[in-house]
Amino acid sequence: MTVRLPADIPAEEYPAPDVFLDEAKTLVAEAAKKNLTLRVMGGMAIYMHSMEQEDLWKRLARLGAKAFTDIDFVAYGKQGNDLLNFVQSRGYKTDPRFLYQFGKSRHIFFGGRVPMVEIFYDQLAMNHTIKYAGRLEKDPLTVPLGELMLQKLQIVKINEKDIKDLIVLFRAHDVGEDDHERINLHAFDFIDVFNDWGWHYTATMNLGKVKKAAYEYPQLSQEDRLVVGQRVDKLLAYMDSKPKTFKWKMRSKIGTKSMWYNPVDDW
Repeated sequence: MTVRLPADIPAEEYPAPDVFLDEAKTLVAEAAKKNLTLRVMGGMAIYMHSMEQEDLWKRLARLGAKAFTDIDFVAYGKQGNDLLNFVQSRGYKTDPRFLYQFGKSRHIFFGGRVPMVEIFYDQLAMNHTIKYAGRLEKDPLTVPLGELMLQKLQIVKINEKDIKDLIVLFRAHDVGEDDHERINLHAFDFIDVFNDWGWHYTATMNLGKVKKAAYEYPQLSQEDRLVVGQRVDKLLAYMDSKPKTFKWKMRSKIGTKSMWYNPVDDW
């Protein structure tokens, strides 16, 4: 089949951001009617939880005509075959080459109401791994806020778009110890980051970049900077306070002299 990537679609044909948002909600709701668990992740999910910060989104120039290139979902692998059939029944197509390449870990779809849809199964395995066992039921539409944070923090070569997403996430949501519209501190425990020096290093490095950017972006008010900075500090303090395993301590002695993350190819 001919794959038409989002970048190949001219602006006059490109779906508006509202179309992406509506399609994401529709797919989650229709999947639930079939007892299939599907949850939105990534920048779109952060936006869904932070729409009260619309002014900050605009000030950061984060949302434009092509604000979203696709819809990223997470689901449980045991429902993979059913979800493959479900998404195809909604007008999307997949290429056998992608099914062969990614096997049971990921499905990629094209040509439906939005240009591209991806479903990751059981975990997000990129520069670092986030596992979702027992976590997808915590929110009816997206993965929990703690995992939304982790999806950005695991990126070793984090870009400005991801930093802006984290700034809005931290501005819109306090840090706490549950998933009730709070960034759950225990998200770090769920991924065993205190046994994994590399994950810990990348996360703390990126939290530092977010705080630095918040104080440098002229679009942020003093209150924005203060709130984001305090919440980043709370996360860093939690990570610093937790006891580290022997494995973590031994790996810390090597530091960045040896690769501490998984390289990711852009398919």
